[in-house]
Amino acid sequence: MKMKIGRNDPCWCGSGRKYKQCHEAFDHKIASFERAGHIVPPHEIIKTPEQIAGIKESAKINIACLDEVAEQIHAGMSTQEIDDIVYRVTTEMGGIPAPLNYEGFPKSVCTSINDQVCHGIPSEDVILQDGDIINVDCSTILNGYFSDSSRMFMIGDVSPEKRKLVEVTKECVELGLKEIKPWSFMGDVGAVVCQHAAENGYTVVREIGGHGCGLEFHEEPWIGYHTKPGTEMLIVPGMTFTIEPMVNAGTERIYTDQENGWEVYTLDGEPSAQWEYQVAVTEDGVEVLSY
Repeated sequence: MKMKIGRNDPCWCGSGRKYKQCHEAFDHKIASFERAGHIVPPHEIIKTPEQIAGIKESAKINIACLDEVAEQIHAGMSTQEIDDIVYRVTTEMGGIPAPLNYEGFPKSVCTSINDQVCHGIPSEDVILQDGDIINVDCSTILNGYFSDSSRMFMIGDVSPEKRKLVEVTKECVELGLKEIKPWSFMGDVGAVVCQHAAENGYTVVREIGGHGCGLEFHEEPWIGYHTKPGTEMLIVPGMTFTIEPMVNAGTERIYTDQENGWEVYTLDGEPSAQWEYQVAVTEDGVEVLSY
């Protein structure tokens, strides 16, 4: 049960200001959406400016890792070498790789090749080949703040079909970003993502989506892409989350490797692509924190 805050009490956000001078009008506006039947965000996932600043510092490491991978990735290297790069850059900059030992995940980054949808485990035995596409998904902890983003890389002479999949998936994310506005809805984001994928003959994975991120690795809300405009959670300033559709060239159906319990593949063996941006909602739009 929520405790009622007096107008002259300190605001729940920790700013030290009186509630009436800080988040009272904000809360009243959210309450009006809730009364209208919409899903609204809890206070716990609305970040303060200080918290967002901490997440941005974490994101600097996350971006640096992916930049370094972009410099070095090539045919003939193992995915373990990618893991080594991420671990080295992260720790040298004072961070911790968030995936390492997370619920038993054994590595510092996810490397998902071709028909792997996500959660690919780096290995000395997995060697990048000319024509591969690979998603490198990097997540970082710095001073208790989490950042999370991923990029696609095309190795050598990639087929036109794979190249188009990678490019259209990035377009899906960019279209989704344009829909992130204060007092709009997560369903607006998912709807444009799914529509653009479908218009290009692709499908979007249903079971895995974006998520809140910042104070924890995975927070509310879960963000799916098979949605309708005006539905799902209300978007308000101070929210931080990821947009990361997994777009398949064939069927949307997937399966998880039963031996390791992590690696997810397309059911039909067709390639999959994913780009992930972490964003913060501002008073007048959206800021990309990690990419």
